Order: sequence, then structure tokens, then C-alpha cells
Amino acid sequence: MKGKILSVNISKEKGEKKHNVSKCVLLKGLGLENDAHAGFMHRQVSLLARESIEKIKNMGIDVDCGDFAENLTTEGIVLPSLPVGTELRIGGRIIVRVTQIGKECHSRCAIFQQVGDCVMPKEGIFAEVLTEGEVKIGDEIEVLL
Repeated sequence: MKGKILSVNISKEKGEKKHNVSKCVLLKGLGLENDAHAGFMHRQVSLLARESIEKIKNMGIDVDCGDFAENLTTEGIVLPSLPVGTELRIGGRIIVRVTQIGKECHSRCAIFQQVGDCVMPKEGIFAEVLTEGEVKIGDEIEVLL
């Protein structure tokens, strides 16, 4: 199963939307360089599919890549269907391993307040970085076994 990277997103502070930087280094055991969430235990990098973002857009809310605080926005892979432990290859050489599907939201985000739902807690995934390297828009992302 293959897809591609649509957006590479970071933020300076936790709890805020991330902005697209087009490319960034994924650091082994840490996450995206200069991202507020880097080094967060087993949730070093977060991924959310464009298909999930479209669900909220279809509710009439103007959202885009990074608005759910995901590091990597993808398309072409049903991310929440991947079992924990699945390895993904990004850009031909970076390897990340899925460590968590979804997350508990301790405080309701602005998206939830607007539409009564949010996709990140159910459809976002988290991974640890096993092999580092630069990730950029357009990179292929491939599910390994």
C-alpha cells in the first residue's frame, strides 16, 4: 500500500495549529526537527490523512493541512487501519513505526467546538522514528510489513 506526503507541518508551541514548512528532518528517536512535540516518547511524529480532513471540510468547516496539529499530512493510505507496530517507509529511506492509533483529547479543540467532532482522536496515528532523514512534500509513503 502506497501514498504520498502532502504537507510537512511543525509548530513552536504545543496546542496550536502547525504550519507547512515543505520539508524537514525527521530525527531518530525524536520526531520533526524544531517541532514542539519532538521527543514526546512514543508519539514522536503524528500523521493524518487528507481523506480525514475532508470529512470535516464536508461539514462546512474551513480546515487544511496542519490544522489538526499533525506533522505529516498524507493521502492514499487508510492510516487508522494500520496495526500498531506497522512500519512505514517515507521518501525511500526513512522508517517510522506506528505506536498509537488516535488519542484521547483532554480538552476539546476549536474544531470540535465548531462541528461537534474531530478526526485526530480517531483517525490520526503516531509513530516513532527509526531511521532519520529529510521528509518533503511529494515523498512516497509505503506500508511495510
